[in-house]
Amino acid sequence: MFNLLKEVGRGKKGAKDLSYDQALQGAEWILDGQSTPAQTGAFFMAERIKMETAEEILAFVHACQDRSLQYSIDSGLDCAGPYDGRRKSFMATLPVAFVLTACGLPVTLHGSATLPPKRGVTLINILEALGVSINQVAPEILQRGADHTGFLFVPTEKWCPPLHTLRPIREEIGVRTVLNTVEKLLRFSNASYMAVGVFHMTAFKKMISLLTRLGIQQGVVIQGMEGSEDVYVNRTTRTHLLRKGKSESLMIDPKVLGLYSEMPEVQWTTDLQAQTVWEVLRGRPSPYRNMVLLNSALRLWIIDYVSSLEEGVERAATILDQGLALQQFEKWRQIILQKTD
Repeated sequence: MFNLLKEVGRGKKGAKDLSYDQALQGAEWILDGQSTPAQTGAFFMAERIKMETAEEILAFVHACQDRSLQYSIDSGLDCAGPYDGRRKSFMATLPVAFVLTACGLPVTLHGSATLPPKRGVTLINILEALGVSINQVAPEILQRGADHTGFLFVPTEKWCPPLHTLRPIREEIGVRTVLNTVEKLLRFSNASYMAVGVFHMTAFKKMISLLTRLGIQQGVVIQGMEGSEDVYVNRTTRTHLLRKGKSESLMIDPKVLGLYSEMPEVQWTTDLQAQTVWEVLRGRPSPYRNMVLLNSALRLWIIDYVSSLEEGVERAATILDQGLALQQFEKWRQIILQKTD
C-alpha cells in the first residue's frame, strides 16, 4: 500500500494516476483489511485531492462486486443516487420505482444508512418510516419480493460487507471519497439499464465512460436534485443519454410537458418524505406527483418502454390514478414483512 500512496499522495501537481491493475490491487488491500486505517484514510484523501480517474473507480467497482451478493434480474433498471441522502428535496425515485414496476419494468434501488458529507434522509430511513426495517430483512426475502413485484431494494452494506467495515473511516474523514461514486455503480441485480445522478456537470463524461465500460447499453446520467437521479419540475435539468454506446446531451424542460411546478421551501424529514410517498401513491395532486410523473416518463422513455416523454407521462398518470403503483408497493411490503405467500 505504501508504494501506491507514494504515487497518488504527491499533491495535486505531483500525484500520478494509477493504472487499472494498480488501483485494483489497492482496492483489494483496502476491502480485505490489509491496509491500515491510516493508510486507507490517506489513500482516500489523496485520491480526492488528485481526483479519481474512471480507470481507478472502475477497479474499485470490480473489487466491490467480487465481494458482493448478486441477484440478476433480466432487463431491469438500476436507479442510483447519492447515499448521503436528501435534505432539500423529495425522494421521488422511491414512488417512481413502483410506477415503473406496475408498467412491467423491474427496478433496483439501493442505499445505506446516511453518510458524509450531507448526512441527509436516505431511502433506508424512508422505508423504515413506511414500515419496512430493510436492514433486518434477509436477502432471500428481498429476492422473493423482486420475483413477485419486480422491485428489489438492496441494503448495500449488508450485500457488500467490506463497505460496512469501512464506514467508520468514512465517518471520521467526513468528506466524499471514491466510494461515494463506487457504491452507486455496483449493479447488484446486473441491471441492463441505469439512471444515475451526479452533482457536478464535470462528472458527466466520466460517468458515461464508466457506464459504457460496465456494459450498460442504454441509460441516463442526470444532474438532478441534490446530485440525485431525480429531475427537477421547477427548472430544466441537464442529462446525458446513453444509447448503444453513444451519448448525447438533453435538457429536460417540465414546462414542455405541462408539469412545471413551483416547489415550496421544505426541510425534508424522514416522516415528511414517507408521508409524501403515501400521498403520491394514493393519487393526490401536488408538485410531488408531477415529479413522479416526469421522472417515471424519462426512465420509461430512455429504455424504449414508451416512444416519447409525453406518452410516458400519460402512462405514469394512468398507473397512479388507477392505484396500481400503490398496489405494487403494498404487495412488495407484505412479502417483505412475510404476511403473504
